Amino acid sequence: MSKSEQTNLLDTVDARTKLAGSNKMEILLFTLGTREIFGINVFKVREVSQTPKITKTPNMPHGVEGVLSLRGNIIPVIALARFVATQEMPTGDTTSTMIVTEFSKHTQAFLVHDVDRIIRVDWDKVRAPETMLAGNQALITAITELPDGKLVSILDVEQILATVIGEPVIPDLPTSHISPETFMFFVDDSLVARKEIVSVLDKIGVKYHQANNGKEAWDKLQNLANRAVHDGEYLKDKLKLILVDAEMPEMDGYVLTKHIKSDHRFQGIPVVMHSSLSSNANRAMGASVGVDAYVAKFDPFILADTLSPLLAN
Repeated sequence: MSKSEQTNLLDTVDARTKLAGSNKMEILLFTLGTREIFGINVFKVREVSQTPKITKTPNMPHGVEGVLSLRGNIIPVIALARFVATQEMPTGDTTSTMIVTEFSKHTQAFLVHDVDRIIRVDWDKVRAPETMLAGNQALITAITELPDGKLVSILDVEQILATVIGEPVIPDLPTSHISPETFMFFVDDSLVARKEIVSVLDKIGVKYHQANNGKEAWDKLQNLANRAVHDGEYLKDKLKLILVDAEMPEMDGYVLTKHIKSDHRFQGIPVVMHSSLSSNANRAMGASVGVDAYVAKFDPFILADTLSPLLAN
């Protein structure tokens, strides 16, 4: 990617608000010094630049090269090659380019070898890895294919950030006063996010069903709706709330929400979007498809405070 393309990246990001509900995503492609291609959702990218001088500091977590000052803010600088196992040893400098990202209320820089270009793909062409193994494999949240047949591994940057700073300790939370016969449904493609959500739901005493991507969620929700119709019941009497992630393989949260809101069987069931993308633009995109609330990842108190009154209705 040329310097002018890097400079214009934010303009490209601002233009992406049209993607809401289109089931498309834009991926920034980059390498880590090998022939393997990696990607990150452009929604998470704030800017791309050559790596400036990094200040080394003592007692940094594994993978953190140091910190730097960016427009008056001190942010950590993380070397992605330290986390992602590749099929071959990196060649040359694997930290010459810096991708500044913003998600889950954190800003950080990821060091990479080179940034290639931005591509637009359909979410239904993005699939989850066939196996979700422990270790580095868990850092790959999805796979897609370029026109030339090359594979792109899309990183679970939330998992990488949790590895660096540690997963949050879930505090004691007020118990939600809902019937034990009722439950909620949630979907998230990130392993670390699913663990965090389950921890909160267990604390507030809510039963749940879950899915790992939007397509799987829609299939499971339709099964629940069909069963309710067959039994002569209203689904809303048992399914009290649906929590959706925004970016997911096969079907994103915006399209999933549109499906839910256009199906009369889900009438009266609130949909909450729970996303690491917390900008006003993303909140507006959620509102445009009908979500009833938008919660930024990850604050257990805010998530519990948002869910509890909706579950009690």
